[in-house]
Amino acid sequence: MAKSTVRYVCSACGAVSLKYQGRCFECQSWGTLVETHEQAPEGKTRKKAPSGAMPEVQNLDDTAPLNFHRTLTGIGELDRVLGGGLMEASAILVGGEPGIGKSTLMIQLVPRLAGKKVLYVAGEESPNQIRERARRLSIKAPNLRLVAEVALERILDAIASEQPDLVIVDSIQTVYSTDYQSSAGTITQIRECAASLIRAAKEQNFILLIIGHITKEGSLAGPKALEHMVDTVLQFEGEGYQRYRIIRSVKNRFGPTNEIGVFRMEESGLEEVANPSEFFISDRRTDVAGTAVLAGIEGSRALLVEVQALVSRTGYSMPQRISTGFDLKRIAIILAVLEKRLQFQTAGQDVFVKIAGGLRLVEPAADLAVAAAIASGLQDKPCNPAAACCGEIGLAGELRAISDGERRIREAVHLGFKSIVLPESNTRELKPSLKKLPIKIHGCRTLHEALEAMGV
Repeated sequence: MAKSTVRYVCSACGAVSLKYQGRCFECQSWGTLVETHEQAPEGKTRKKAPSGAMPEVQNLDDTAPLNFHRTLTGIGELDRVLGGGLMEASAILVGGEPGIGKSTLMIQLVPRLAGKKVLYVAGEESPNQIRERARRLSIKAPNLRLVAEVALERILDAIASEQPDLVIVDSIQTVYSTDYQSSAGTITQIRECAASLIRAAKEQNFILLIIGHITKEGSLAGPKALEHMVDTVLQFEGEGYQRYRIIRSVKNRFGPTNEIGVFRMEESGLEEVANPSEFFISDRRTDVAGTAVLAGIEGSRALLVEVQALVSRTGYSMPQRISTGFDLKRIAIILAVLEKRLQFQTAGQDVFVKIAGGLRLVEPAADLAVAAAIASGLQDKPCNPAAACCGEIGLAGELRAISDGERRIREAVHLGFKSIVLPESNTRELKPSLKKLPIKIHGCRTLHEALEAMGV
């Protein structure tokens, strides 16, 4: 006798749950889960084991021919983020908020892949809209084939028929499979459709680029659910209304992670920014208190970034702590160290911290620049405009060693800075060539020494 399976389906978004709950886990709607009974066909209650020969088991040390190779995109910043180009038979997820430039970058990529057949799966736009965008960007791509389709089965048929070298799916939220009752854009559809496309890419040896949208609130969890399935995750950072765009490699099985590429949005599309450091510190004012320059590392690239802090007397019972581009918990720690170890009065002050240019700082070496900017704002005294800094701050007020000190120093010299402040442990074994550079290197053991070297 066939067994009946009880499931709860959301009437608003089609999400499926195995147990009843008051709120839908997908769309957060209340009271929309409806009980349904599914009859399982007899003889199919258990999946059959796949037929075929026993899979081959190999040793790690077994030698095998390395047939994989990279394809350069012709866009230097994109090649840097990818780790040297597009890897054969790989799956790449390009995520970001709607309107930030994902589709523009994809259409700009096509003419640079001369000799490669590209299939563009248009789920959100019609072929005429894509042609109009290409005309507006002055792009001619005879190697581009367009298919306006959202059904997974038909997309796979088109891929099998065209045999492309690269497939662009724009976007994964619009693709659905008839094997599942939920609507396009739900977690089940996104995950299963992406898995089928990735499997096809591995079997048919083509490069797969998947575009996924992420809202500010993170309510659409589709792209996040795909991160463990793909080989590379590229994340657009910044706002759609800003001129500059930053692409970060959140995950990369074939190259370094946290690598960034900087682009500028123009009428002709996304253009590369040759020297990102000049962009991040281009408009800074050196005569205003509350700014400091960080000699940072993003991926394999050294960057100089301006850190801004505004400190003012609070008008509330609880002071505000607001940050853009830097973790609020780390700001709380830095403020506690400044007050406990250096006797700065931060209790009655609102503190606002911003990383100029829309960059998001994660590395521990950014602590010193944030502390210097806050201390400068508290004392209303500008930092030395010709000094850059980097260092991790411990709870005892000490400066701890950081990585890649040499690259930070050389980038500061390249941008014309006359001094750099970093932990003393990073200056013990400097190469003789670094000591000959036209820059004064301050090795400091404590935060107090570092702030004095910064002129605060």
